[in-house]
Amino acid sequence: MNPQLTLLLEIQDLRAQARELRSESQAGRMEQEHFELDLDEAMAQLEEKATELEEELEARVRRRFRRVASSVDRAVVPVLKGVCYGCLTAIPTATAGEESPNETLQSCENCGRFLYILP
Repeated sequence: MNPQLTLLLEIQDLRAQARELRSESQAGRMEQEHFELDLDEAMAQLEEKATELEEELEARVRRRFRRVASSVDRAVVPVLKGVCYGCLTAIPTATAGEESPNETLQSCENCGRFLYILP
C-alpha cells in the first residue's frame, strides 16, 4: 500500500477516535470519573499525533487532505464492487481494475475523497 495512503488512514482513524471521545455520553463521563481518565488530555494527544502524521505527508497530499477533510468526516474511503463508499458513485473500471490499485493515490472524480480499493 502507498505510504501516503497508509498515513492518511492513520490520521483519519485518530481524528475519528477524537470525535468519538468528544461525543461521550453521561455514562462515559461516569466511567471517566471511575477510572480517573482525562478525556481532554486523551483528545489532545490524539489530535497531536494526527498533526504529527499530517506533517509527514507530501505537501500536495496534505493540502488536498485538509481541503477534503474540512467538508467531510471521512476523507479516505474504500471502493467496494466499483463503488466509492463516500458518495456511492461508480468509479471508472480502469481505476478499480488496476493490478496494484493501492500503490498510487487515487481519488473519486465525484466527491474528491481519497480511495483505497478492497479486493
